[in-house]
Amino acid sequence: MTLTYHRFTAVLLLIYGSLFLSGIYYCQRVFWCAAARMSELELEQRTNIKFHVKLGNNGNEIREMLVQVYGANAMKKTTVYRWVKRFSEGRESVTDEERSGRPTTSRAEGNIAKIRQIVRENRRLTVRSIAERLSIDRETVRKILTEDLDMRKMCAKMVPKELLTRHCL
Repeated sequence: MTLTYHRFTAVLLLIYGSLFLSGIYYCQRVFWCAAARMSELELEQRTNIKFHVKLGNNGNEIREMLVQVYGANAMKKTTVYRWVKRFSEGRESVTDEERSGRPTTSRAEGNIAKIRQIVRENRRLTVRSIAERLSIDRETVRKILTEDLDMRKMCAKMVPKELLTRHCL
């Protein structure tokens, strides 16, 4: 069997493609974990900063130690100084404090129930008409339909993703 260009590229794609895809999966996991709250690495570095502050080390020394241990994953200099200041002022907790933020009101259970009822009454309504009817943003209505109610558009009808025979009538 002769090795043609197409076979060669197919083999390379199989070998390196799986490595590439596993790299993408790893990156997605890393970003997902980081977005979930605070990463374990960040928590570990904060704990180390707190320990070194109690030992009496200054910000420069602590930053150098973090770079020595964590390399490119070490906290930025300004972040280290901010945490050194907090721990020097008597802070004990290494976790983030609760923040007051604007609560989501448009994707509340009440709106989800209203949209579910509207769609049951008339599956041919557009996202825009539902949004205007409830005075909610179109993107919010779309997210409620697709993510919360697990529906998708099929032949100008909003139907559950798992289409049953009773929904086709």
